[in-house]
Amino acid sequence: MIPIKPIMFLAATSLFAAAYASHAETPRRIEITAKRFTYEPDVITLKRGEPVVLVMHSIDVTHGIKVDELNLKSEDIKKGKDAEIRFTPERAGHYIGKCAHFCGKGHGSMTLQIEVLP
Repeated sequence: MIPIKPIMFLAATSLFAAAYASHAETPRRIEITAKRFTYEPDVITLKRGEPVVLVMHSIDVTHGIKVDELNLKSEDIKKGKDAEIRFTPERAGHYIGKCAHFCGKGHGSMTLQIEVLP
């Protein structure tokens, strides 16, 4: 017969490990609003290797986001609908995202700065 204390220890250890693994895999969610001709916030800071979900909203017209160096792209951020972009930055650095859907006269100046820390 197996003593109860070791079983309780193993059960507690398993629960802790499962909770930690679940927390470690949960991506960080960042809400970003797109509107002519800006993103709010327009600067975000991420950690290398940390899974992220950018939850993009538009409050006026269809927008997009594109960051080639991070292999990140969404062309359909439609007014009133959320667009989720999931990714994990693999390299530290400073990146500039640009609107990927023509949205008007100031389209070329619409940028999102992404700082990825080591």
